[in-house]
Amino acid sequence: MTAERPTAEEPTTTGDLPHGGDVTYVYAVARDSTALRESAAELVGVGGAQVRVVGGTDGDGSGREESADPEQVAFVASSVSARDFDENALRRHLEDLEWLEAVARAHHAVIESVAGATTVLPLRLATVYLDDDRAREALDAGRAGFVQLLARLEGQVEWGVKIYVDAPSEPPGPDAAPAAGTADAAGTADAGLGPGRSYLRTRRAQRSSRERAHEAARTAAERIEAAGHAYATDRARHRVQQGELAGSGGENVVNDAYLLREDRSHAFREEVARAADDLPGVRVEVTGPWVPYSFTTPPDDLSGAPDTSGAPGAEGSS
Repeated sequence: MTAERPTAEEPTTTGDLPHGGDVTYVYAVARDSTALRESAAELVGVGGAQVRVVGGTDGDGSGREESADPEQVAFVASSVSARDFDENALRRHLEDLEWLEAVARAHHAVIESVAGATTVLPLRLATVYLDDDRAREALDAGRAGFVQLLARLEGQVEWGVKIYVDAPSEPPGPDAAPAAGTADAAGTADAGLGPGRSYLRTRRAQRSSRERAHEAARTAAERIEAAGHAYATDRARHRVQQGELAGSGGENVVNDAYLLREDRSHAFREEVARAADDLPGVRVEVTGPWVPYSFTTPPDDLSGAPDTSGAPGAEGSS
């Protein structure tokens, strides 16, 4: 299993930020509780800042388990320099891959650590507010949606599933000389053909091989979808990855994420991992379990919750 976190999305800011001083950076939403506060107290976040919990304006801020109310939610937050996170600075930082990677690593590390203690709703990379009071206002405004999303994600994890087709190598051009020692049955069959006709025959064979591989990939996808129907709570489709993002070589033709109860994950993973065993030219890659970054967008019937989607692609799963 490849350990690959779902990719982070583009940074975003909330409101006009000051040119100096600190602002409030938020990582995630969770139910306010002692477990959350104890977990946050042990963490440092972006820029090495101490992580803290910012509760809503209508809670007592204690996070006491004995009075814990599922309606009481909180931001996991820290302070960062406004100079690094205003709109102009973020535009510059998008070109600085080293800075962006450091922020993304710290962001996801906080989320994953807190997820070990409680259910979390990941927020977008570099979501910042002017101060804690502005963050509380946003938390109160989205509370109903946050509560429903947290209930939906409780006890669930994300698994990423990618399908790759191993593309056949490009044939040499029609004017290329055959490599020494490569004569075989195909070469013998082409011996009576000119270079151009031989090249076209090779291209037709290559196209036929690619079509067979894609048909086999569709079979693997159908098997994986069947496993999803049997075990998963939900599925999210991501754009297929290309170039360096594809990572494992070959052509990425499916890039999905599945939401599963933790106790159903093993059976799902085992079934998916076997989906291409008898399909030459097709590979299935399973990653996870992850915090469910791909499932933080409110469903159609959930009103009043801000868009909190945190993956990209999971990223995520990813």
